[in-house]
Amino acid sequence: MVEMTAPGPKDIICDPACGTCGFLVAAGEYLRENHPKLFHEKKTREHFHEEMFHGFDFDGTMLRIGSMNMTLHCVDDPDIRYKDSLSQEHAGDTDRYSLVLANPPFAGSLDYETTAKDLLAVVKTKKTELLFMALFLKLLKPGGRAAVIVPDGVLFGSSTAHKAIRRMLVEDHKLDGIVKLPSGVFRPYAGVAEAVVVFTETNSGGTDHVWFYDCQADGLSLDDKRNALLVAEKTGPRARLAAGEHDKNNLPDIAARWKDRNGSERKQPRTAQSFCVPKAEIVATGYDLSINRYKEVVHECAEHRSPKEIIAELKALERQIAGGLDELERML
Repeated sequence: MVEMTAPGPKDIICDPACGTCGFLVAAGEYLRENHPKLFHEKKTREHFHEEMFHGFDFDGTMLRIGSMNMTLHCVDDPDIRYKDSLSQEHAGDTDRYSLVLANPPFAGSLDYETTAKDLLAVVKTKKTELLFMALFLKLLKPGGRAAVIVPDGVLFGSSTAHKAIRRMLVEDHKLDGIVKLPSGVFRPYAGVAEAVVVFTETNSGGTDHVWFYDCQADGLSLDDKRNALLVAEKTGPRARLAAGEHDKNNLPDIAARWKDRNGSERKQPRTAQSFCVPKAEIVATGYDLSINRYKEVVHECAEHRSPKEIIAELKALERQIAGGLDELERML
C-alpha cells in the first residue's frame, strides 16, 4: 500500500487507527530509500521529524508501542496521540492530511449517541467500516490520496449507506483501484475477506476507469501459521522473482501493474489477474465494486467428436470383445 501511494517529502501522513504505527514506519522507510535528499535541507528534515507523521489510537498500550516504534525508526517527534477516531469530532483534523494509510478495526456497529456527528453528516450508519470510510474522506485535503483496507462487504453491500459511500467514491472523488486480498491474509486474527481501496479526495469527481487486481498470494501461507513461502529477499513488493515464484508472491506484480494502470492495463482482458473497468459500467451496476462482478472466467472447452466417430469406435470395441470371448471359448 505504501509502494502504491508513493509518499513524497511534502506529504502529511495519517493513520487514524495506528496501533503499533506499522504504516507510518513503512512510509518513513520508503522516504529514506527513495528521497534521501530530503534530509540534506533543514526545512524538509524538520518536516519529516515533526510534521509528517500522525497516528491516533484509543489504546494506551498501543500508543506507547507505536511511539517507541517510531523512535526506533529514527523519527524524532511524531504526533502519536490518544483519540477515539469514530467518537470524537474532527474539527482540528478536517482537510489536514495529504495521505491516509489505514487498516482499522471493524467491530460491528456503534450507537448513534457515541458516534461523531460530523461523520454521521457524511453517512448515516452504525457500521464501523462505513464510518471509517467517512472518516478518511473527512481527514483528507483536496488532492489527498488514501490506501485503506476494508471488509469485502463495503464493496457490494446493498444497504443505503453502503451504496452512498461507494457513490461518493466514484462520483464525488476519484476511485483509483481495488485490490482483492486472498482469503486468510489476516489469519489467525481474523478470517473476514478484505480488500485494499485506493482513492483520491477531489470533491469534484474524476473517476474514469477503476483498476482491479485479484491478489491470490502475498508470500506467506494462508493458514493460521502464515509461514514464509519464499526466502526473505523474495518477499514484499520490490522482490525480483524467478519464473514460477509469482504464484507465491503477487506483490511485485501488483506494484508493477499499478504503475501502468493508465497504459497497457486498460487493454487487459477481464480474464486476467488485473484489468480496468470504465466508470459507466460501474454506475450501471449500482456502484458494485466487487471484482467478481466484472471478472470473466475462462472455461476449458472439451474436444467433441461426431456421433459417427463415437459409434464406430464402440462397434470396433464390441468386435474386439467378441473376438476375445471366442478365443477364450476355444481355449476352454
